[in-house]
Order: sequence, then C-alpha cells, then structure tokens
Amino acid sequence: MIDRMARAAELFSFEKPYRAPGAIVAGMDEVGRGPLAGDVVTACVVMPESPLIPWIDDSKKLSESRREKVFEEIMQSALYVGIGRRSPADIDRINILEATKEAMAEAAAQVPADIFLIDAVSRLGLRGREISIIKGDATAYSIAAASIVAKVTRDREMKELDRLYPGYGFAKNKGYGTKEHIEALKKMGPTPVHRRSFIGHFI
Repeated sequence: MIDRMARAAELFSFEKPYRAPGAIVAGMDEVGRGPLAGDVVTACVVMPESPLIPWIDDSKKLSESRREKVFEEIMQSALYVGIGRRSPADIDRINILEATKEAMAEAAAQVPADIFLIDAVSRLGLRGREISIIKGDATAYSIAAASIVAKVTRDREMKELDRLYPGYGFAKNKGYGTKEHIEALKKMGPTPVHRRSFIGHFI
C-alpha cells in the first residue's frame, strides 16, 4: 500500500530545486482535451511548502470521492488558484491544443508566480519562466494539485450538464466517447455543448 504522505513528499522533492528563496512556483494542468462534449478546463495552483497534503497525486490515480476531499483541502491551503476554460465553440474554432493553451494562459493570468511548472504544454507566453514537464501530474506536487482542481471543477460542471441535457450520460462519462454516449448522439443528435469537430464521424 502506498504511503500517501511519503508520496506527497516525493512529488514535492521534485520541484524543490525550483523553490529558491522568495520564488513563487505554480503548477498547471488541464482536463478535458479528449471528450466529445464540455469545456477544456485548466488550473494554475500555488501550494505552500508546508504542510504537505497527503493524497495529492495525479488526479487519475484517485477515486472520485477522494479527489473531492483533496480538492477541498487544496482550496483551503493553496496560496493562489486560477481557473481557465475554453468552450466547445472555441475548441471547434481554433483546435483543442490552442484552446488548451489559451485556457492555461487565462488560469495563470492573475497568479503572481515566478516559475510555472506545466504538464506537457509549452510556449504559453506567461510572465514567468515556463517549464514543461512530461507526465508532470505524476511528477510534481504543484502540477498534481492543479490536476485535481481542474478535474473536480470539470467533473462538477459535467454533472450539471447532465441535468440540462439528460440522456447522454454526462454525469458518468464526463463527455468522453463511451458506447452509451455515442448511441445517444446517434439517436438524439448533438447538444450545444458538443464539440462539432470531434463528433463528425459519429453522427
């Protein structure tokens, strides 16, 4: 069984070299690049050096109930949290990568960081130093925290969209192209929150 405090300490130790005295380090991640529906959501989070929060890790490694609990702890502990998003219409207009970059820049716009540790994406044009880290959500503490914030934020929004557009299974599939979702698309057609550039060959 994983020692969750030791795991958090391992993630923090990766980014500790960037935490020079007085430097503010932010972690950034996105959720929702692959779904057929819903926004792409990004988070930019500055975490304090202590106390470390157990269970901070790549959001995909945590259960939904655990993510919700850790999300609340992050929101109480974080020094800064920024959220960015781009809509399905934005994604259709400029493509998912550019939409993700714009959403990340939006999330970081009000965060006074000197260094931005970013999961896999680069060249955002931020005011601080940008460091792109492959699989950063499983490597750096601040990026992992951002992954949880972005994931919980988007999942909550998809549950609300499920109430607005019943029948597509958004609360369960979060907009991803499951069999249930694709069958609903074929039967009922797309909603305003579907990405037209993603669903063309399904309908």
